[in-house]
Amino acid sequence: MHVGLAAVFQNPGKSRTDREVYTNELRLADLAEPLGFESIWGVEHHFTDYTMCPDVLQFLTYMAGRTTRAQLGSMVVVLPWHDPMRVAEEVAMLDNISGGRLILGLGRGAGKVEFDGFRLSMDESRQRFVESAETLLGGLETGYCEYSGTFVRQPRAAIRPAPFRSFRGRTYAAAVSPESLPVMAKLGVGILIIPQKPWKEVARELETYRSIFREVNGVDAPPPVSAGWTFCDESAERAEEMARRYIGGYYQTVLDHYQFQGDHLARTKGYEYYGKMAEKIAQYGTDTVVDYFMNLQVWGTPAQCYDKILDIHARTGNSHYVGVFSYAGMPYADAERNMRLFAREVMPALQKLSADSPGRRAADSSPAAPVNVGLLGS
Repeated sequence: MHVGLAAVFQNPGKSRTDREVYTNELRLADLAEPLGFESIWGVEHHFTDYTMCPDVLQFLTYMAGRTTRAQLGSMVVVLPWHDPMRVAEEVAMLDNISGGRLILGLGRGAGKVEFDGFRLSMDESRQRFVESAETLLGGLETGYCEYSGTFVRQPRAAIRPAPFRSFRGRTYAAAVSPESLPVMAKLGVGILIIPQKPWKEVARELETYRSIFREVNGVDAPPPVSAGWTFCDESAERAEEMARRYIGGYYQTVLDHYQFQGDHLARTKGYEYYGKMAEKIAQYGTDTVVDYFMNLQVWGTPAQCYDKILDIHARTGNSHYVGVFSYAGMPYADAERNMRLFAREVMPALQKLSADSPGRRAADSSPAAPVNVGLLGS
């Protein structure tokens, strides 16, 4: 199994300066390749302290200059917020600079504060995403972009520097709402999983996605990439304490940033699935929803972390695991210790697994109240 690291640049409550957050996150990213991580990932968000990385490709270009082997993954480029012609140029430039190390992750976004900040209607997001993705993916294969749609009208223009290798098999998309999975299958891209809803539901949706992918593309879908908020400690008790404090704290920032306790998503075209969140919070309470997310992530002793990732693999067939080791204002020393222990005690065993290793199904560890709804992604 391929193992990567993601940097998310959180500053909840502005507990430190943004500069300090960047200094610490970049220190951790610099450790990734020496510790044996095979890829470094970044995210894209705007305007709040939820994630302060407004240009994921710029971050990855910086890391390309500081590494020689690690692949560079976007988790994700939110296409409705961009001109796809410009994205195509930036992607091709980064891939040329890095020698073909980019893993391209795409998404459509779900944050009202971000759509409002860019003066865009969320009702249009799915169509904007599809048109932009078709423009971008077509351009990366042909060397030029050309498209005539409702939102994207691009006269034929060359991408320079020209893409020098195909992005087929190394392009993924975040897909949370069930309606997004057929879209991604038809686009011919892989799936990026952020664990946040029942694994049985994820497995069922992946089956549908794989069937559509093969029917449309004539080949099997690539194995998914699975990300996870991770805390590894020699003590099971301390690991649980830290997971509750920081993974739980991270998810509280999710609820705040995406305004999931409001009612706007239920009234927004294409986000009806997310609109169920307010009902779930009212039904189960915020604490239960936060606990539910925490129990889908990877935390515990090294052996427990390994078993949890093996269980994810058994349920999803993922070929990649991308760990997030620093989040929710976690002190730098704790984040580095977490990352180093995982790299030393968990990662080598994971990297020995082949993509089709069967894994082990663990007993279902979902909390008693089945929240049954995902909260991030597309």
